[in-house]
Amino acid sequence: MSRLSAIGIGVLYPELLGTYGDGGNAVILAQRLRWRGIGVDLVDVRPGDTIPDSLDVYLLGGGEDGPQALAANELRQSGALHRAVGSGAAVLSICAGLQILGESFVGLNKAVLPGLGLVDARTTTGVGPRRVGELVATPAAGLSLGGSALPTVSGYENHQGDTELGTGVQPFGHVTVGVGNGPTSRVDGFSVGRMVGTYCHGPVLARNPALADLILAWVVGHELDPIDDSAADVLRVDRFAHSAGRASATGARSLPGAVMRSLRGTSRRLR
Repeated sequence: MSRLSAIGIGVLYPELLGTYGDGGNAVILAQRLRWRGIGVDLVDVRPGDTIPDSLDVYLLGGGEDGPQALAANELRQSGALHRAVGSGAAVLSICAGLQILGESFVGLNKAVLPGLGLVDARTTTGVGPRRVGELVATPAAGLSLGGSALPTVSGYENHQGDTELGTGVQPFGHVTVGVGNGPTSRVDGFSVGRMVGTYCHGPVLARNPALADLILAWVVGHELDPIDDSAADVLRVDRFAHSAGRASATGARSLPGAVMRSLRGTSRRLR
């Protein structure tokens, strides 16, 4: 992967995989690089475009069944994402994008469609109500930034799919509020090499800047200078408070004590 001038960030099919504003994740990554004086080359890949295989980060967002199938088909035929991942690129995939990276997912009329096979995961149509609402997860062990565990992540989920991970595939996080991969699994997404998948919209990197920095640290290759994230802390306080209310109202498990202590501490600092 090139590290000579600028970090290349590719947004894959924003027209097809941009239903929930997940293109904002690219904005977050690009700005956090610029604040640190690091150059960025932001590339939107449109349907029919040749997909570059030399970028550093690839972003896939959420989308409806038909556009999701079109995006998956183009990516399979291209093979560019496979080559990029093989060369060390990082990938952040959200919702439909998460499902595309797996072995199979469900498209229009409940047809089972092939995914890219980059992750041992399969998505089926979930039973019961659509999975809609705040999602809170504690990142899996091993996801750390600067020697510290990645902090609790929040987002907004809106999907009907249930994703089953293959044996040995690490989830992105363990769910404390919401559904994530399925009502019985109590996990969200996956973390495989430099690929992260999650059902968190938000955009997730606006809500969780530490996750953005984890992805950037993978591709920059050195420790990142700190950034004042007090504005993002305000959003995190609001979202965690809302999630705690939802957990209480629905009878779901409460947020972990460490999260609530952090929430109270951040609230005091922001007064």
